Amino acid sequence: MDDHDYMGLALEAASTAGARGEVPVGAVLVADTGEVLAVASNAQIAGCDPTAHAEVLALRSASQKVANYRLPGTTLYVTLEPCTMCCGALIHARVQRLVFAAREPKAGAVVSTASTFNNPALNHRVEWTEGVASDASANLLRQFFKGRRDRHRKSKSGSSI
Repeated sequence: MDDHDYMGLALEAASTAGARGEVPVGAVLVADTGEVLAVASNAQIAGCDPTAHAEVLALRSASQKVANYRLPGTTLYVTLEPCTMCCGALIHARVQRLVFAAREPKAGAVVSTASTFNNPALNHRVEWTEGVASDASANLLRQFFKGRRDRHRKSKSGSSI
């Protein structure tokens, strides 16, 4: 399997999140052997947990699986550029590489609003690649938020005062 195949798994997880009403973000953590260690999707709403981003959930699941909070030699595939919290988690887990699909202009902390991985004070460097399946991820997000806006407009127009 290659980056596109693993990102395809992340997109499937993102679609699952969207179907549950969560922002459609999916993540897949892969060992250097090619073994998929974890697949996760956003679950902040269902879990009443602001930290339940797909990336964090994938790291938690993989750490439990390998019985280690450090995940060296792994690659995380995620459908949206990680935020500051998720970048920090990747650094602390010692993830080797990040591959993300679409940029997140409001909260992305790899290139959009910050260059978290380039901080010279940090003792671990995460390699990163962007743009794998970016159109598919962006379309999924656009459709999700369009649907949310349409439902909101419909509920507002259907109410009487």
